[in-house]
Amino acid sequence: MLKTILSSKVIAPFVCSILFSFAACAAETNTPTPKESTDMKPTPATLVEEDIVTLTTPDGVIVIKLDTIKCPKHSENFKKLVKEGFYDGTTFHRVIPGFMIQGGDPKSKNADDRGSHGTGGPGYTIPAEIGNKHKRGTVSAARLGDEGNPKRDSSGSQFFICVTETAFLDGQYSAFGEVIEGMDVADKIVAKPRDARDNPKDRVTINAKLGRPKS
Repeated sequence: MLKTILSSKVIAPFVCSILFSFAACAAETNTPTPKESTDMKPTPATLVEEDIVTLTTPDGVIVIKLDTIKCPKHSENFKKLVKEGFYDGTTFHRVIPGFMIQGGDPKSKNADDRGSHGTGGPGYTIPAEIGNKHKRGTVSAARLGDEGNPKRDSSGSQFFICVTETAFLDGQYSAFGEVIEGMDVADKIVAKPRDARDNPKDRVTINAKLGRPKS
């Protein structure tokens, strides 16, 4: 859950309270960001598939197209983690109807320690690449709040999918992709019964791979 400080002039107090709690659980160690690799660039023949990630959940498949042009660092990091199997077994650990579903925390693999879900990551942050709008289907990076993170660097692994337009996040978070298939699945996930921390009572696990799902 990432913490951010937003002005009351921007959003209503109710939404502010949601965002404060939304940001609270992405506390990660701010170690150096990973070095960019020059040998991981896809060839033209594989470029399209390399820029697409498929998330398989118990409720169906969500297909994401990464914005490698405006958000190259976030896109490369996301693909790197997918290739490593980092996201496999993690869950969508936070869901808020009318807002978003959040996942990508390795600590969410531990079903017996739900209180820690949302506090983990790979141990590094990603420099902000802010600019894209937050619309229904936008995939954006979670982050710590402005007070301890004035540059608005992103979480190394946690991300969220907007289930509705959330323009009040524009200019605040790095939106690095969009759902091109499976928003009906996201709608099912966001509507699940949840506990006091907005964690679905029934685990919504994720398995991620590069490319489109095979028909």
